[in-house]
Amino acid sequence: MEKTINRLTGLLAGAALLGLVTPAAHAADTLKVGLMLPATGTYAKLGNAITNGFKLYVDENGGKIGGVAVEYAVVDDESDPAKATENANKLVKRDEVDVLVGTVHSGVAMAMAKVARGTKTLMIVPNAGADELTGPLCAPNIFRTSFTNWQPSYAMGPVLLDKGVKKVVTLTWKYSAGLQAIEGFKESFTAGGGEIVKELTLPFPNTEFQPYLTEIASLKPDAVFVFFAGGGAVKLAKDYAAAGLKDSIPLYGSGFLTDGTLDAMGGAGEGLQTTLHYADGLDNAKDKAFRAGYQKAYGMAPDVYAVQGYDAAQLLAAGLSAVSGKVDDRKGMIAAMEAAQIDSPRGTFSMSAAHNPVQDIYLREGKGSANPVVSVAAKALADPARGCRMK
Repeated sequence: MEKTINRLTGLLAGAALLGLVTPAAHAADTLKVGLMLPATGTYAKLGNAITNGFKLYVDENGGKIGGVAVEYAVVDDESDPAKATENANKLVKRDEVDVLVGTVHSGVAMAMAKVARGTKTLMIVPNAGADELTGPLCAPNIFRTSFTNWQPSYAMGPVLLDKGVKKVVTLTWKYSAGLQAIEGFKESFTAGGGEIVKELTLPFPNTEFQPYLTEIASLKPDAVFVFFAGGGAVKLAKDYAAAGLKDSIPLYGSGFLTDGTLDAMGGAGEGLQTTLHYADGLDNAKDKAFRAGYQKAYGMAPDVYAVQGYDAAQLLAAGLSAVSGKVDDRKGMIAAMEAAQIDSPRGTFSMSAAHNPVQDIYLREGKGSANPVVSVAAKALADPARGCRMK
């Protein structure tokens, strides 16, 4: 009898090694969250802010989301689309996560979305703005708590028209995020009677702006609208000011131009106006509490990325609370998430039919190292979600 038991144990162990026996799933009374975000490389700071925001909400609620204890599985996506499918599959199939949360890089996020669609795994996008994620790649199990590239830029069109701006030159890197942002601005600006004098693009991540600034000076538009972020945004602002254009041809952009970059810009960023779904100095109780809690927990002020991570956890909590913490009730969770009104630090927002935030977009102005709110540029703006067919 003992030999038979030993032989059976050996066979089961061998089968497990070959992947023929499924390992025990995580405890039924826990929610397993797969955080697939950049921990190294260019976007590591953004990934860290999103993670901090998400975990702040969990910590504020006793280590739980919707009353369910949280367990994490973490993968550094390295902002590498070539590794995205493999990394997402590891979290879904090896770690058996209940929800995928990620990411920053749009190429990685789109690969993640394809895995989520194929496996019907719940997914929340806390940053990547690719229009496709809530457009052609939309699905009942995919939600976003950030923005589309279209949204902040679209809101700037009416702002410039109200300022009497009639002719604009646009400038961006020639890649998906930049091109989609410019299209959003063009759509609203030209619909109101504005004219795009010229669309200028340069290869990503080239920052040799001088030839483009020379051309802008010769074209003499009323204003310039751009999409840049990070180091490229810093260099553009400095070069623009050094070329003597800042005072004669005002520079405007999507909010990522000045978010997290003003200190590095120095005086070149002072007074730059941008549009985004978050701003410094919002007069709401949720934002004040969030900023105080984040500062206490992490010793720094939060940014828009931290807000998006915090709201990913809030959206998940809305779904779980509605089904009394029953993680396997995906249908009920999704219905509740679709109907949720999220009390966000950015202001209350809801979900569109394509599962993208319907949110206020703010006009902000660079002052020192902050982007204080000037006004609401667009109230409850919904992305058009072109190509979305929910199935």
